[in-house]
Amino acid sequence: MWVFDWLNTFPPLLVYLIIPLAPLAGSLVAGFGGWKLQEQAHWAPLAGVAVSFYLALAVLFQTLHGVDFYGNIYIWAVLGHLQVPIGFDVDSLTALMLVVVTFVSLCVHLYTIGYLHGDPGYARFFSYISLFTFSMIMLVMSNNFLQLFFGWEAVGLVSYLLIGFWFQRESANVAALKAFIVNRVGDFGFLIGIAAIYHYCGSLDYRTVFAMVPHLVGQTVEIFPGHPWNVLTWIALLLFIGAMGKSAQVPLHVWLPESMEGPTPISALIHAATMVTAGIFMVARMSPIYEQSATALTVILLIGSITALFMGLIGLVQNDIKRIIAYSTLSQLGYMTAALGASAFSAAIFHLMTHAFFKALLFLAAGSVIHAMANEQDIRKMGGLRKAMPITYITFLIGGLALSGIPPFAGFFSKDLIIEAVGLSTLPGAGWAEFMLVAGAFVTALYTFRMFFMVFHGTPRMDPYTRDHLHESPWVITVPLIALAIPAVYAGWAYIGPVGLGHFLDSSLVIAPQFNTIGEIAAHWQGAAVFLLHGLEAWPFWLAVAGIVCAAYFYAWNTGLPEWLSRILSPAVWLLESKYGFDAFNNTVLVRGVIQFGRLFWHVGDEKLIDGLMVNGTAFGIGKLALSWRKVQTGYIYHYAFAMIIGLILFMTYFVIWKG
Repeated sequence: MWVFDWLNTFPPLLVYLIIPLAPLAGSLVAGFGGWKLQEQAHWAPLAGVAVSFYLALAVLFQTLHGVDFYGNIYIWAVLGHLQVPIGFDVDSLTALMLVVVTFVSLCVHLYTIGYLHGDPGYARFFSYISLFTFSMIMLVMSNNFLQLFFGWEAVGLVSYLLIGFWFQRESANVAALKAFIVNRVGDFGFLIGIAAIYHYCGSLDYRTVFAMVPHLVGQTVEIFPGHPWNVLTWIALLLFIGAMGKSAQVPLHVWLPESMEGPTPISALIHAATMVTAGIFMVARMSPIYEQSATALTVILLIGSITALFMGLIGLVQNDIKRIIAYSTLSQLGYMTAALGASAFSAAIFHLMTHAFFKALLFLAAGSVIHAMANEQDIRKMGGLRKAMPITYITFLIGGLALSGIPPFAGFFSKDLIIEAVGLSTLPGAGWAEFMLVAGAFVTALYTFRMFFMVFHGTPRMDPYTRDHLHESPWVITVPLIALAIPAVYAGWAYIGPVGLGHFLDSSLVIAPQFNTIGEIAAHWQGAAVFLLHGLEAWPFWLAVAGIVCAAYFYAWNTGLPEWLSRILSPAVWLLESKYGFDAFNNTVLVRGVIQFGRLFWHVGDEKLIDGLMVNGTAFGIGKLALSWRKVQTGYIYHYAFAMIIGLILFMTYFVIWKG
């Protein structure tokens, strides 16, 4: 393409280096110069991410013409036989992820200018989100496990800073700490998996490890004596524990809804295209490992489908507009994870891409609503915003239709492709997984349009002052909404063939013939139009339509049925409002259990054993011994002479009897 031709005069390696370094430079400028730049601090991060997006498009264009790159830039450290390089793996999967990440990040940067105008932490926020983008790019471009782990941990660290951005609020600090700790649980398993890879392969380089995988087939290891485990299954499950933390799969999902304490722009960035998709990307990148373990694939398939349905159900009882969208993120991540378990890696990446567009759109549109409502987030205090905010209304509707899987919007193609792939899977439990994903289509549409109708339709329920001052958001907020709404409309039918069915990603993914569900779909592929017509005859579409109709009847026409159903189904409502007891279990058993365990070590181990017996006890014992032996020192010569005679007799006895 002619707009990228001039880049051919530069070494490709320089282009690859600028992609991550441009956001890093913008972060440093905003971070160290923010005190001086104040409300102009956004220019450097915005320019840096814009440069990265432009170069990411150029890289995508090059990969379409077969230009890939795999190699090391330099050796960062040497630890014995282990070399730690900084290197890049730029193929079709990397190029696609780079475009998605940088495009969403660019929209969020532009949106933040209007959303956080006047905030005292304005420059600090831009420094953080630009650093967040750098971390995700390094994760995506890495060609070895240690660099992957660096980016993995960096996005976790910066997410902690962003979720707790408004650190004056205790709830924000608690949410940030919760996200940090839960991710450390997943990352512990991830790190053990990386260590196991080095132990068995002797390298952490992707290509070297993937070349060693066939030699590990059939090898076992006894984690518990007498119980051999397949080595590749063990490694795959350990790596997936890390993915469960980052991509918020049950039971490590509890941090993600709490992350809504951060500003809305970072909710969009974390939940759309960056942190939560890192686990999906990682499993897809490790497809040569996962395709050797049906056990690992089955676990992934079932966990993903459970997350998709049961996290969506919680969204039905939420009243915070951002938390509803957060639980929809959990549900959609479940769809992606289920696709990974069905070996439909390209379908998972395709849904990752479409989801990034419409989920970022929904979050930013929700932020536009919150901005207009003077920071009110309870949908029960909204209503009738359609006329006052037409652009937000239309873009929110587009995002909602895409999320619900209504054709021809993007979510329809990617979600239906996943459900069809899972239906073709022969893994144990695939039938139950398909049922949960199909049922999730109704639930998704119901909670999405419950939110939509309660916010934009019906009688206004806000206070008179807020109602009188309602207005559309400024252009720096609405332009990103429009920019994201465009791919939320067309990205599905435009890219299902090349991306969803794997042709574009063929060189990046490995699929075993016995698990090739996408191959079965591709064999009967007749184009997006035929796929759409086929989808109109399937259960997911009609369940989504039923969900929208039910939401309209329940919430747009004020029938009073929701209150009646809440009373009739009060046990189920209580279960959903308590989030299945995960938080209660964690707080009661884990948090309080650890505290009580710590107190036990404190009182028994520290106070009584260490201080009481070892430290103070030693001093007390020596004091007592000194008091006893002090009585021997009488000062009388005949006592000392008597002691010398006794000692001499004992020595003579020893040498005569025992030595003689």
